[in-house]
Amino acid sequence: MAIFSKTCEYAIRAVFFIAYKSVDGHRTGIKEIAEGIDSPEHFLAKILQDLSRKKLISSTKGPNGGFYLEAESLNRPLSEIVEALDGDNLFSGCALGLKQCSETNPCPLHNEFKEIRHRITDLLSNTTIGEFNTELIDSLLYLKR
Repeated sequence: MAIFSKTCEYAIRAVFFIAYKSVDGHRTGIKEIAEGIDSPEHFLAKILQDLSRKKLISSTKGPNGGFYLEAESLNRPLSEIVEALDGDNLFSGCALGLKQCSETNPCPLHNEFKEIRHRITDLLSNTTIGEFNTELIDSLLYLKR
């Protein structure tokens, strides 16, 4: 079971792939990214357009074009990608999807889920886009199923 939408899952994997390919200034095409993360090319193209529009990744058109990340973007937290695509519900929402769930009006899972939500928020806020580049380059981590 994934905690992210399928769109967000592909986006995170694609950004990790683009990040490690960008280390030497390489620009990566949609086909290479789709193959690298085992994703449908058409679906991924829409995701990457959205990420580019929201300035989370960069792109250039033309024969030497493709997707890439600037060096400073490697230090951005993963939480920015999640929020851009899935909103902030993962960071603040109710485990049961109840709108009225709060500290004063808790659902049955509120207190336990609050701790889990805090740990997920901490993980995504403190994990950077470029954090795993060395392991990806050395094939110690994988982005395909």
